[in-house]
Amino acid sequence: MNLFEGNLSKFSPLADRMRPKGFEDFVGQSHLIYKNSFLVRAINSGMVGSCIFYGPPGCGKTTIAGLIANACGGNFKKLNAVSSGVGDAKEVIADAKRDLELYGTRTYLLLDECHRWSKAQSDCVLEAIEKGYIIFIGSTTENPYISMTRAIVSRCKVFEFKPLTVKDISNAIKKALKDKENGLGSIDVSISDEVIDYLAYNSSGDLRSCYNALEFAVSTTNPNTDGVVEITKDTINDCLQKGNIAIDETTSYDMLSAFCKSLRGSDTDAALFYAQRLLLSGYDPCILARRLIAHASEDIGMADSNALLMAMSALTSCEKLGMPECNLTLSHAIIYICEAEKSNSVYEAMASARSDAEMYKNARVPNHLKNHPTGYSDGHGAYKYPHNYGGYVKQQYLPDELKSKRYYVPKDNGREKNMQRKKDRFNS
Repeated sequence: MNLFEGNLSKFSPLADRMRPKGFEDFVGQSHLIYKNSFLVRAINSGMVGSCIFYGPPGCGKTTIAGLIANACGGNFKKLNAVSSGVGDAKEVIADAKRDLELYGTRTYLLLDECHRWSKAQSDCVLEAIEKGYIIFIGSTTENPYISMTRAIVSRCKVFEFKPLTVKDISNAIKKALKDKENGLGSIDVSISDEVIDYLAYNSSGDLRSCYNALEFAVSTTNPNTDGVVEITKDTINDCLQKGNIAIDETTSYDMLSAFCKSLRGSDTDAALFYAQRLLLSGYDPCILARRLIAHASEDIGMADSNALLMAMSALTSCEKLGMPECNLTLSHAIIYICEAEKSNSVYEAMASARSDAEMYKNARVPNHLKNHPTGYSDGHGAYKYPHNYGGYVKQQYLPDELKSKRYYVPKDNGREKNMQRKKDRFNS
């Protein structure tokens, strides 16, 4: 390292300085990085092929790409799909082909935000990937099966990265506070475990964001008379690069519980309040949309089946649009589900049927309902095709042990009130 590189390192952000130099320092992604995992074996053997890493920001995608290039002893080139084009890629490919021919050195091309490349841009690297001139490593926050061209995805192994856990991020914070060479260990910082966990939770699984907030908090807080930099929750709130209202993990669970109970209790105003309070803290709107889907069947069900369609539309909006655009659709669905007639008959039917399915594991399908009926008779005769009888014909469908059982019992709410009359007519 020369003098100028030392200056660059000195003034680089904490997130960059704390970037792991080896797999032993890597944080999280235990489903991918563990002893004898496929990815670790491939890296150790130098046989890593082209791949795509997708997952939320700050979870280690770029770090893993750099570690792969270092471990496999190759050149590491980095492009960003937002600012680079076909010309940049062709230049990297030409250099990679030359280095491979002259020195036998492989080139790893990391393309950040790879989902932003058009089909024409993606096509320019296809031949280089196929012939092995480059090892392509795409990094994206979007699902590549949806957002990228098939030609690229089919030539790559796809690895999904998960958001880092609160424990992962808390451990990384503590390490950065102790590291005197790359971290903040040379500064006398006083921060409690509670505040560390608070920062970790409100980083939403993004370690880069967490490091940025921590570094900003330490660098902008004046030491006390003893020369100690004291970091409190208020300090963290001022430095978090997110919504202006942060909450801790326990409070978030309490609010989610209150949100769910408000949906079930048809209190529209309360459900909207808790939803917006969670969203202001940076809560993932998809979590709220998934709860709407569950409640649409558990608490509304057949009383108004359109509630399920509304909830599914809200989830699609959250996935495709994100905040703040999806907030309106989400609120629309919340109001609909709160105001809809309520019935838990679907939940009760499911629970009762599941209980019997576990109890009567050896119950036999009636002979006339089997795919290939056997020659024996069980007293039910041949299968009757309902459409030959005007759309409905009475016959036994359940096994003998359960032939008189009723799981779905309609309630007298909403559209479901007509279901009982229909069932009585069919069973008469």
